[in-house]
Amino acid sequence: MKKQITLFMVTALAMSMLFGCGAASEDAQTQQGDKTTFTVGFDAEFPPYGYMDENGGYTGFDLDLAQEVCTRRGWELIKQPVDWDSKDMELSSGAIDCIWNGFTMNGREDAYTWSVPYVDNSQVFVVKADAGIVSPEDLAGKVVGVQKDSSALAALEGDAADLAGTFSTLNQYAEYNTGFMDLEAGAIDALAVDIGVADYQIASRGSGYVILEEKLATEQYGIGFLLGNEELKDQVEATLLEMAEDGKFMEIAEKYGLEESVCLGK
Repeated sequence: MKKQITLFMVTALAMSMLFGCGAASEDAQTQQGDKTTFTVGFDAEFPPYGYMDENGGYTGFDLDLAQEVCTRRGWELIKQPVDWDSKDMELSSGAIDCIWNGFTMNGREDAYTWSVPYVDNSQVFVVKADAGIVSPEDLAGKVVGVQKDSSALAALEGDAADLAGTFSTLNQYAEYNTGFMDLEAGAIDALAVDIGVADYQIASRGSGYVILEEKLATEQYGIGFLLGNEELKDQVEATLLEMAEDGKFMEIAEKYGLEESVCLGK
């Protein structure tokens, strides 16, 4: 009986060592970059770049680009909506692989490892067509809205701080949909926003709004990876450039009315 027990223990030990080696092998594969999933962090209320559609699914220009990258590389795309204020924590913790959602490179060049820029973007003011506002100077004494932690807010707190100082109030919103609702209701007089978002919102809401000709600021969008993650950036960027070369990038841009804003595939 003792021999049988000893034999059983030896066999169990051998099996545990075998499975342990298998687990170690899997860990090694992960460390060597055998990637099977790609988790994109995005703002779920930032159309046309990322948002929830009428069926409850996440869609948008950036998410479609990410899906095409994953399809070509054999990865599974995981769409991870994040609180925009917490995006850096999500990235540094490894909860997401990148920030890909109308993400401005300018002023953040040294904070992330960036892909090539793929959208030329500007910040503009949207007002009601009958408001009698034709230039930023006309916003003196007016209530202006902007999204928290946005490029438009950075401009109003930076180079355009003198202009912002003429506003009666600068309201900050968690997302732009609420800002446009307040603009429609007359709770604010203008909304400072990315031009791609402005074009999309105006097209979806019908006439009655105009974009002021004078821009608040200009910028470029890129895909932001954790600082130093050159390997993953190179993989995604190579596939994105391939899509620009074969026309798929522009096809997706045209789907969202962004063909005039993109700076790849032209």
